[in-house]
Amino acid sequence: MIRIAIIAGVLHAGGKRNLIMEYYRHIDRNKVQFDFICDSDSNGIPEAEIIALGGRVFIVPPYKNLLPHLNATYKILRDNKYGIVHAFDNTLNVFPMFLAKLAGVKVRISESISKGNKNEKKSLVKYVLRPFSHLFANYYMANSIDCGVWQFGRKSYDDGKVDIFKSIIDVKKNKFDKSIRDKVRKDFGLNGKIVYGFIGRYVAQKNPLFLIDIFNAISKKQDNAFLVLIGFGDMEREMMDKVSLLGISDRVINLGRREDIALFYNAFDAFLLPSLYEGMPVVGIEAQCFGLPVFFSENITKETTASDLAHYIGLDKSADDWADYVISAIKANQSNREEAFKKVIANGFDCKNESMRLQRYYEEKLLDK
Repeated sequence: MIRIAIIAGVLHAGGKRNLIMEYYRHIDRNKVQFDFICDSDSNGIPEAEIIALGGRVFIVPPYKNLLPHLNATYKILRDNKYGIVHAFDNTLNVFPMFLAKLAGVKVRISESISKGNKNEKKSLVKYVLRPFSHLFANYYMANSIDCGVWQFGRKSYDDGKVDIFKSIIDVKKNKFDKSIRDKVRKDFGLNGKIVYGFIGRYVAQKNPLFLIDIFNAISKKQDNAFLVLIGFGDMEREMMDKVSLLGISDRVINLGRREDIALFYNAFDAFLLPSLYEGMPVVGIEAQCFGLPVFFSENITKETTASDLAHYIGLDKSADDWADYVISAIKANQSNREEAFKKVIANGFDCKNESMRLQRYYEEKLLDK
């Protein structure tokens, strides 16, 4: 059996956790097992599930405390004598890749699952480290061509050095169910409403203040429009202050952090994601699988198109322009929500095939060494 060290970094509820866990749930765990190395400031580690599946969880100091972080990570890699390390921390991967090489790990995979924005303070570290992100790794991976080119460079991608493994979902768990829709809408007072949804972190990357501007513009054109927010983050108060200032508090529900998000995909009528940047957002694929029209910013790669329900709008457009486009597209939408999952499978986003492809990848790379 191959036991792989997964460098998860800060693991919160969200796309990175969902991506890694879908792979882990669907590989053959008699042949491949994961050990998760997570920063101590994580708040979404599914530890009980990992242990139940046969994995282990190691907690290390946060990377902001760099020397203790590096020391603890190195000891784990050295003492467990891994053959493969797979890091999911974008340009920060340079650190575990160096430690893995030092510890004698033969297969060192650096994966890019997101990009950055030069105007975002948090992204400055990504840009500083990006020129070094290819160092010490001997295999490069990304969840989209866009992410692979951003982190490892166009030449590396064109030369076939970046392997693409899509963001995946478990389609069986992301199918529309009308009975669930009816119950959730009744329980939350959403009957008769056109419900717009957002699921994600309340951080600058997701452009949440512009999201509220978009909904405010929609609400002036649709008397029965309603916005449901699910997530957490340091911009929550600023978002809700803006909702109050715009006088739309009676048309916005902030549900905070939840694990039962599938219930709400059923209840929504459309999904909004005007992010400044993304990798390949899992929520966008999930929303399409539930048969929702999804409105992405054009800053998000079109590789996220899992069906004809994906729409892309420029961030140079005003909130009013977004509102007009969204309302028009919803009116024109004739899709059958019960059948939407079939297109997602056909376009290669279901977890089964990609998970087995990843397993074969691990086995082949280890044999090569």
